Amino acid sequence: MTWTVFLAVLLAAVLHASWNALVKVSADRLSAMGLLTLASGVIGLVFLPFVPAPSPAAWPFLAGSVLLHIGYRLFLVEAYRHGDLSHVYPISRGTGPLIVALLSAAIVGEQMGLMTALGVTAIALGVIALAFRGGPAVLERPEPLLYALGTGLFIAGYTLTDGLGGRANDGHGAAYVVWLLTLDAPIFVAIVWIRRGDAFWHAIRENAWSGLAGGGMSLAAYALAVWAMTLAPLAAVAALRETSVIFAALIGRLLLKEGFGVWRLAASCIVAAGVALLRA
Repeated sequence: MTWTVFLAVLLAAVLHASWNALVKVSADRLSAMGLLTLASGVIGLVFLPFVPAPSPAAWPFLAGSVLLHIGYRLFLVEAYRHGDLSHVYPISRGTGPLIVALLSAAIVGEQMGLMTALGVTAIALGVIALAFRGGPAVLERPEPLLYALGTGLFIAGYTLTDGLGGRANDGHGAAYVVWLLTLDAPIFVAIVWIRRGDAFWHAIRENAWSGLAGGGMSLAAYALAVWAMTLAPLAAVAALRETSVIFAALIGRLLLKEGFGVWRLAASCIVAAGVALLRA
């Protein structure tokens, strides 16, 4: 992984944490997710005339990814309904890279070196550790854990699909993401509209500018990630991208006045060690 790709993925992690913070502070997270999806689709539509059409080989990946992204959002919102964001988010984001690492070796044939494997494992375990800072009490209610693990499966699924789709699209990863979000937005927005009705229309009117900002960050973050996966191993990019959890914790501490604590500091150090191993 070159320094350019490395820094691009870290930037994607910062952007990902930022738009998740916008969703976090929303009282209606499904409407907030729908608004961000609508905004990213509108932005994608603006860029659509300036990017090449997907190659024939990329279309199956686009179709599969649209379904996986819809499933991911619905599972994530359901996980938040049953559990706290501080528990659900790290588990769902941390399990994804481990699954990607296993499947990319089995399906794609990407073999990781020792340092990369150690880095991916350290980042994933450090991210998951953030969810258990309250001790074993997090396991007392199985619903949040099950939904979080299901969300992690969807994350792994769309990560692999889009990494391979970006490569199949003649290496035009950013163009692939523009088409993906443009195709994905109408379907998910329709689902939110059916489930929320007037509440969704109210969210659009009240939060249009923040939604537009979040949609732009979402599109840019994922375009950077998919572009990176056309140039670097899927598992390494997936793991490095999940440092967004640490950036989210920092945003929560600095802007939302949430606690950080010794446990989060230790987990952050594990993630930092994994990042250093990836660069090594």
